[in-house]
Amino acid sequence: MVSELSPFLEECGRGMAIGCVVLDFDGTFTDVAAEGAPFVRHFKRHFAELVGKDLPSMEAAWNQEEAAVLAGAQAFGWDVGGRVVAPATADPYLLSNCVARQLMGRMDVLTDPAVRHEALQTLYREAYKLTGTAFKPEAKEVLEALLATGLPVWVVTNAHTDLVDAKLDQLAPKGRERLQVKGDARKYIIDEAQPADARFKAVPETLSFDGLLPRPVYLRRGRYFEALRDIWSLTGTGPESTLVAGDIYELDLALPAALGAHVQFVARDNALSYELKAMELLGPRGGADRSLRGILPRLRA
Repeated sequence: MVSELSPFLEECGRGMAIGCVVLDFDGTFTDVAAEGAPFVRHFKRHFAELVGKDLPSMEAAWNQEEAAVLAGAQAFGWDVGGRVVAPATADPYLLSNCVARQLMGRMDVLTDPAVRHEALQTLYREAYKLTGTAFKPEAKEVLEALLATGLPVWVVTNAHTDLVDAKLDQLAPKGRERLQVKGDARKYIIDEAQPADARFKAVPETLSFDGLLPRPVYLRRGRYFEALRDIWSLTGTGPESTLVAGDIYELDLALPAALGAHVQFVARDNALSYELKAMELLGPRGGADRSLRGILPRLRA
């Protein structure tokens, strides 16, 4: 716990380069497979209703499609507006979305892209309410250590603020009252920031990982930038003094890294090669570790 980390905290306090910490939530601090099991059950059941199939026959088709997606992880992704914005296999939520979208295509149902997207988003929102609460074993320890530094610590997530707040209240780390949550960040939306910002305009539209990923990585995620900008305005910091930690490179880390932030990839068991390469290419601004504890030494970056 924090008392065991006191030498680390003392060292950080003597010369800390990082002035702000931004954390993703689902999959970063939580055991997403355990939490997502109720989500998947609900999602499948209501998807069957949506496409007019009985559950057993839909389950058989679902399992076959899911196996194909998992086998070709590099080729599949979360499609938003005709652009892939994250790997499909990163967590149960993205995998469910991708499998459902593939099945809709095969069944030729909800063919209008906007209608299909909204239907899947509605399914996601309804199913997410049923997610369990399963924090990683070191989650409380690491959050307490971060909060003990006195730095501003924010959670920025695509999930709704109140749902994440409730889970953090249940975990109850010491210093919880200073841990702030900015939900509905929409990190998956590729568009311009409003109002216009020179820092955002300087970000390239895409990155390529030749030989590792057969598609571009889209960087210009305006809604996510707006969330980060709000935090920097409130804390008097900026990207160069911010550490961002997350478990999905494209959603959580690619934009902050392009803006000049330090980033820590909380590597999943099924981390893809291009995600690890992206951290390597960042040099000292990038890092990867399967444990949340890998975040803590980065405060001395």
